[in-house]
Amino acid sequence: MSDLPAELKYALSHEWARLDSDGTVVIGITDHAQAALGDVVYVELPEVGAEVDAGTEIAVIESVKAASDIYSPVTGEVTEVNLELEEEPETVNHSPYVDGWLFRIKASNLDELDNMLDVDRYFMVIEDE
Repeated sequence: MSDLPAELKYALSHEWARLDSDGTVVIGITDHAQAALGDVVYVELPEVGAEVDAGTEIAVIESVKAASDIYSPVTGEVTEVNLELEEEPETVNHSPYVDGWLFRIKASNLDELDNMLDVDRYFMVIEDE
């Protein structure tokens, strides 16, 4: 798992978050999560404009194996969703950190990102699974 991007923050529930220069937080699932899910066949994304609290369910990813809830790591407003996943949900499998991002949130409290794991701590978590 040495391919974990060091600039991201990670959740125990296997979401990743990246603070972009425009102040929004981009969220997706980790390579570890997509591998555990198997072939992704459907992604249910939140509505743009939806308000969400950190730790609450915001999306669902369905694979040939199971459906998995996706949790928001930050509180705020959904400003964008990755509409390409409606037509090509398997992008999450092929490019979980770049093209397979899920949604963007304008966070109301960026300090919530400090509650997430850095790359080294997340690597230790997935090594223990």
